[in-house]
Amino acid sequence: MDRFESIAHAQPFTLTYRIEALDGSGRAWGKGAEVVQPSASTRKVGIMMNALGAARAGRIDLSKKLTITAGLQEGINSGTYQHMSPGTEYSLRDAIVNMIITSDNVSTQLVLTELGVDHVTAWAKGLGMTGTQLRGLVPNPTLPWDHAAEEVATTCPADQALLLRRIVAGLTDAAEAKALGVTPEDCATGLEIMSWQRLRGMIPFLLPHGTRIDNKTGRSQRGRSDVGVVWKDGKPLFVIAAYADWVPDTLPDGLPGQSGAYLSIAKLARAAWEELGGA
Repeated sequence: MDRFESIAHAQPFTLTYRIEALDGSGRAWGKGAEVVQPSASTRKVGIMMNALGAARAGRIDLSKKLTITAGLQEGINSGTYQHMSPGTEYSLRDAIVNMIITSDNVSTQLVLTELGVDHVTAWAKGLGMTGTQLRGLVPNPTLPWDHAAEEVATTCPADQALLLRRIVAGLTDAAEAKALGVTPEDCATGLEIMSWQRLRGMIPFLLPHGTRIDNKTGRSQRGRSDVGVVWKDGKPLFVIAAYADWVPDTLPDGLPGQSGAYLSIAKLARAAWEELGGA
């Protein structure tokens, strides 16, 4: 059992992941990488990239003013715009940023309304993300803890690692960027937005201070997840997509279940950092 499997095996919940080196070595690690499960907010990386492509093609206008309404705020427990005054206006560009860096679900609804849920799903599947399916603008907050995965948006670690790897490739390969429907500049913009992430309790938690990490977290009734790109010396070192599902409210040692999920994902990232010479 390798160190990655040991981290996953030690938990009283499922921990699936896909980690891929970006240093040319071809090294990779995974467990349950093809298992389709709730995506939570990790789906928003794809939404963002699809939006950047739509803006590049002229289908949407990033400067368009959007309006917060009380209806959009109802039942929302993610991000900051749930607390803003109805009638507040901000740009589509700022909605995309807040959808990523604070996982704001008022913003997510506004962005997806501009793009179309089915359009984003079709784009993802066209990239080879066969386990990814968006359903609705945001998850139903009243779903039970043990809801079926198919009642919410779904993905798998392999899909998210594929997307991240292709975004990184698109930084320097115009053909790869074009396949995503964007340009190298858009790939750089997407990763830069992710680098502004405010939620740093998983992938970044055990990595050295100052390490560039472009990540997007996810949280659901029973799961915690994080996907991202970790850099070293100005170069992308690896991509990681990790999903803790069926996380109990309380662990056997009495600590909150989410603490175990956060730490387990942080340990996976740290193990990859050390294996690839980051330490």
